[in-house]
Amino acid sequence: MIHCHPAAMICCGRPSRRELLRWSAIVAGAAAVPVAAGPARADAVNAVDLELVTLTETSAILTWYTGVPGSDDGLGRMRPAPADAEVIFGTHPARLNRTAHGPSGTPYHYVELTGLEPGRTYFYKARSRGKAATATSLAAGQAAGVPKADGVYAFTTPQPPPGRFLFSAALCNDLHLGETVAGLIGQLPWIKGIEQVPGHAPYPEIMAKALVADARKRGATYLLAAGDISSEAAPRDVGQAKSLLDAFGTYGADYLVTRGNHDRAHEGSTYDTCTVGRWQGHDCFRDGFFTADAPTYFTRDLHGLRVVGLDTYDKPGDGGDAGGLSKEQFSWFQAELAKNKDQPTLVFGHHPLFVENHPTAITGGNSMEASQAISMLQTYDRTPGVFLHHAGHTHRNQRSVFPLAPRVVQQEVGAVKEYPGGFTLLRVHEGGYALNFYKTRGDEARAWSERSRQELSGLWPQLSLGNRIADRNSVVARDFSGLSRPA
Repeated sequence: MIHCHPAAMICCGRPSRRELLRWSAIVAGAAAVPVAAGPARADAVNAVDLELVTLTETSAILTWYTGVPGSDDGLGRMRPAPADAEVIFGTHPARLNRTAHGPSGTPYHYVELTGLEPGRTYFYKARSRGKAATATSLAAGQAAGVPKADGVYAFTTPQPPPGRFLFSAALCNDLHLGETVAGLIGQLPWIKGIEQVPGHAPYPEIMAKALVADARKRGATYLLAAGDISSEAAPRDVGQAKSLLDAFGTYGADYLVTRGNHDRAHEGSTYDTCTVGRWQGHDCFRDGFFTADAPTYFTRDLHGLRVVGLDTYDKPGDGGDAGGLSKEQFSWFQAELAKNKDQPTLVFGHHPLFVENHPTAITGGNSMEASQAISMLQTYDRTPGVFLHHAGHTHRNQRSVFPLAPRVVQQEVGAVKEYPGGFTLLRVHEGGYALNFYKTRGDEARAWSERSRQELSGLWPQLSLGNRIADRNSVVARDFSGLSRPA
């Protein structure tokens, strides 16, 4: 599902009202906010929306929200209530003998458990003011781990990727600089969008700044941004996006960007100062990130890792249809992969090849054009070095492996600009890799992320968080012994 700029009202994968109602019925009650019967005590809070976001071999990150029981902030959730954040945990449900705390005085709680052992099962309880937090209830998954008795949940840490750590890269997408209303879907009148609280900075700017800060804090050497960098490719928004990403490092060396359907060339006076687009209008995105004589797709070598960046909207259109590569780009793509079939290769671009387990998948606008996607998977199967295809567009966390290319993981990553609001960190080791999703941590980012979870009348987490822990966190063994470490 794509979230749109209200001026354009053009989106991909438009679900019908019937589809949304069917999905709503499936999860009826799952996203309901607990409320108290009668007046609540002045100091009462409810702790809800507990989520196990990140799980590595030695750490786990938990988030939740505290609100005033029985209240409504106008979006269908409780009004925020600042409280403390405590997690008690251990290796037996009856011995939760370790404690971790997050910042107090906020309703947006973020607690990181550290010093965990690989391959161990841990039990935990998250609480605020002594009240156990209840998990986000997913219709087809578990948001907080395996539920046990009395507010306790369990998770098992993975083993680390084999071999020495080499480097890491932040995989992100869907920044939508310039957007002012989140959660819109085409021109469907029953879908109400969510705006920023008056007086606060625009939410795409807040979330992009938090992305850059957290990616660096988490040790990312590189950043790959897979499209929809802007809301509608206006010159100001493209320029602001580049300025914000420049805080991470040097474009073309430290971070790389590909085009999404929202970044396509546009018609209208707003765009008249930009280069004439190949397919239509004027192409301000190209002017912002590519030189006039360079294609909008590329390869880079990162210490022996081949990175292939695709322009998945290299075609004419209004942005509401399936993605696609031009004939020239597709020929280039196949020739590039054929050069060294065994070289470790990561491909990233905006549209997924195919989407699984999504109520709007049948509409076709959520992925690449089908015949092209099949050909790409066949190319991957002939190219043993390809191990990962990073995509955005769906604004969700989803890990998929397709029978046509069983050695390749397609990782869809949740949007930067809204709930769950973050990026996936790819950690490369000599003997494999790990993928871990991180929500951004800044105070303003956490506040907006929790506000925007109310998109689709509170059903948005059902579609975006990722039903399985593996959709957000995974480890794969792979021979990367030919790669080197940054100097």
